[in-house]
Amino acid sequence: MRQIILASMGWLGVVLCTVGYLLLSMKVIKAESLGFQLLNIVGGLCLVATAVDSDDMPNAVANLLWMFIGVYALGRQLRTQNTARTN
Repeated sequence: MRQIILASMGWLGVVLCTVGYLLLSMKVIKAESLGFQLLNIVGGLCLVATAVDSDDMPNAVANLLWMFIGVYALGRQLRTQNTARTN
């Protein structure tokens, strides 16, 4: 059962990251959008879980970095929005 859940998480991660990139490439969403960053963060987290489980550390680190880039970008965007509202 654990393997089925982890495999499903892995496929979900692939779908989320791919859909995010597809929508960005089609100019449906912007790189600064909340949706794009959330797709990358959640997708990356799912891929990290499956990579760690399969002891694929280079893949886990790459996806962890991908996820943290999304977290950083989202945090930066939220700080900018809060600063704009304050002024």
